[in-house]
Amino acid sequence: MLSKDALFAISLFPYLGFLWFITRSGKFPRLGLIGFYLTLVFVGVTIPAGIYAKQAYGEALANIDWLHGSAEFFLTLSNIVIALGFARAIAIHQQANPPKS
Repeated sequence: MLSKDALFAISLFPYLGFLWFITRSGKFPRLGLIGFYLTLVFVGVTIPAGIYAKQAYGEALANIDWLHGSAEFFLTLSNIVIALGFARAIAIHQQANPPKS
């Protein structure tokens, strides 16, 4: 059975494939695309934060509130950017295609 760390590392490959496809499609809202790329920043921050939590405190990242919250900020930021990107794309689409009555 694979460890959670191995599964986490393996899960990056499908996500990178997802990013590759949505980038190449050219049909994704730009701000939404940026948000999905920001998720990689979250991953990039979480890994060293988890290592630091283990070495400095002897605990898992989830048990060190200030460090965990700081890392989770990047996930929150990416989610907000994704939501704003799609909200903007919907608004632009609705302006270009007003409802017919």
